Amino acid sequence: MSSIVYIWLRRGRTLLVLAGLSVLALPAGPAKAQSLVADRPDFTEATSTVGLGVFQLELGYTLGSDTDGGTTTRVHSYGEPLLRVGVFVERLELRVGTSVTTEVVDASATGVATSGLEDLYVGAKIALSGQRGVLPATAILPQVTVATGSSAFSAGRTLPGINILYSWELSETLSLAGSTQVNAAVGDMDEDYREWAQSLSWGIATGQRSGIYAEWYAFLPTGLDGGETQHYVNSGLTWLANDDLQWDFRFGMGLNAAAEDMYVGAGVVMRVR
Repeated sequence: MSSIVYIWLRRGRTLLVLAGLSVLALPAGPAKAQSLVADRPDFTEATSTVGLGVFQLELGYTLGSDTDGGTTTRVHSYGEPLLRVGVFVERLELRVGTSVTTEVVDASATGVATSGLEDLYVGAKIALSGQRGVLPATAILPQVTVATGSSAFSAGRTLPGINILYSWELSETLSLAGSTQVNAAVGDMDEDYREWAQSLSWGIATGQRSGIYAEWYAFLPTGLDGGETQHYVNSGLTWLANDDLQWDFRFGMGLNAAAEDMYVGAGVVMRVR
């Protein structure tokens, strides 16, 4: 199961990295470097790591749109690079990513555009265990964003968080995955709060090289005056061009007024091993 880091979805949402290396002593399932498993295009991260000595680059483009009070805001996210590198042992990977964003507010005939770089994202995924009967495969992902972005898109400070991942292979063609995370965030008035996120994603293999997924996820702010929960659904497809190259497409929409109206995107995953 794969996912995308939605740095563009909300300026204040950014995630953390401070992992206790003692967790590496816990038992883990077999490495999955032989199959191409990406952390895009859905929101839910995979429980597997890329494998020792493997470099995996995930790239994409997303267009989001939201209309509020007659004003439409469109957000273009370019590149969305996420570099994942397997280090030290099979079940540990380090990750770094960011994105270039352009926000266009159509409040007038010409619109007002703001462009810049998002804050740097850094993380470390640790695979904890493989699936054992009804018990899921699990992984933990400490992560952080560092205030390196442009002033219009930077949170202005380091924001840590942690993501707990779990997945089940239900059959040869059907899988279920989920994630539960909490991250430090910054509101529009520069106030600090915590943001929880929950997701569930179904994956279906439609052939030896193709697959589709359907997903629900939500963001739940805690400690933010006036903060509202945002609910989303999205779906997409992947196509494996060869063992180390995969293309993807996705479409999503918000389920309530607090969420963005819709987004659409495409991407590619490249692996060197």
